[in-house]
Amino acid sequence: MEKTDVQRSAKARDLTLTYYEAGTPTDVGGGLPLVMLHGGGPGASAWSNFGRALPHFADSFRTLLIDQPGFGGSDKPPVVGNYYRFAADYVAALLDELGIERIHLLGNSLGGGTAMRFALSYPDRVGRLVLMGPGGLSLNLFHADPTEGVQRLMDFSMSPSREALRAFISTMVVDQSLVTDELVDERLADATAPGASEAMRSMGMSFWNPETAEDGMLWREAHHLGHHTLLTWGREDRVNPLDGAFAALKLIRKAQLHVFPNCGHWAQIEAAEEFAEITTAFLARHRERSLA
Repeated sequence: MEKTDVQRSAKARDLTLTYYEAGTPTDVGGGLPLVMLHGGGPGASAWSNFGRALPHFADSFRTLLIDQPGFGGSDKPPVVGNYYRFAADYVAALLDELGIERIHLLGNSLGGGTAMRFALSYPDRVGRLVLMGPGGLSLNLFHADPTEGVQRLMDFSMSPSREALRAFISTMVVDQSLVTDELVDERLADATAPGASEAMRSMGMSFWNPETAEDGMLWREAHHLGHHTLLTWGREDRVNPLDGAFAALKLIRKAQLHVFPNCGHWAQIEAAEEFAEITTAFLARHRERSLA
């Protein structure tokens, strides 16, 4: 599946968002489309996170991978308020533009925070929820903050370089052979594209500014979530470590947790086959005409 064959763009209120679409609805998951939201970090995009996973999911779902505001091919405006709410509202606007009412929603890291905020803000629009080492919801019980991965992200933001980007990407996976020169070069090109560094800075400040940071502490609202939720974690995650899963597992009423061994923050890449099987099976248990 070629990137250019599935790339699309559409208006979401005042922004243009890029997305990638493939597949048609089947009986799996009650026929709902599946929307996937990528993680953050320099050079992140929907395609870099989920492009290789798209063919599998397109076999069962109408699948959309969305470049969140500030990333990939999407517009890069200053963030207003906390990023999770900002991005979730634009995802809702994009779905409105595409005529999509209800979805299953999968989010990785930063995208997990956006997905959680979307489900809290628009509960009737979500069938089931898959959160992969999600931001905002993971509460580190034993690890220091910032974690190693977040610290290396901050290092790149302070002094962007190819070496700093490789150091950041190396924290994403256990298998260092996945950190190829091609991957580093692709991510560096996206991270240094016009507007990218300013968008990254604006996004980051929404989590540090006292006026907007508290809205990103999603673990405080987790008990409101009524959807069946699959939490997935790499056992060796150095960005959002595994102990961060436990508060969410306890607070979300219909949560279950799957842990991938010998796996870091990118389960969809490092444990690709098992990730696809576990996720599809979870979504397949959904029956439409119910909240979850």
